[in-house]
Amino acid sequence: MTEQSFTTAITVDNTPAEVFAAVLNARGWWSPGIRGGTASIGDRFVFEVPGVHRSDIELAEVIPDRKVVWHIGETVMTFVQDAGEWTGTEIHFDITPVDDGTELRFTHVGLVPEFECYDACSTAWAFYITESLRDLVATGVGQPSEFSGEVEARAEAARA
Repeated sequence: MTEQSFTTAITVDNTPAEVFAAVLNARGWWSPGIRGGTASIGDRFVFEVPGVHRSDIELAEVIPDRKVVWHIGETVMTFVQDAGEWTGTEIHFDITPVDDGTELRFTHVGLVPEFECYDACSTAWAFYITESLRDLVATGVGQPSEFSGEVEARAEAARA
């Protein structure tokens, strides 16, 4: 069977240690509103776009400069019929030194084309990895989403 989980990769001029540190700084590239720990095995955090998406996430594997695995626990997404599509999936960050720097391979294991959220979620992940996380590694400043009242208002309007 062919693996259909969403995956994307970037190669940067930085060291594996620098890429690893950036991955652990999820507030710097994904969302500053993340609540909880994001750096050590067993840490738990919550990602939330109020009224739209909430995921409870645990760091299941942390191998310095090589790998980070997030296990997605309970998830609620209000924009799809099966609100728990992400529940039980995993997110892998594989870090590999290469001749011209470091490759970061991101895989959301279980996020497959059959999911209703696949198009929206894979597009979002592509941005967060290939632009925001890449920027954080290269410049020290990512492009995390600011989930402000404006986003909440749009989500409320979409539900109405």
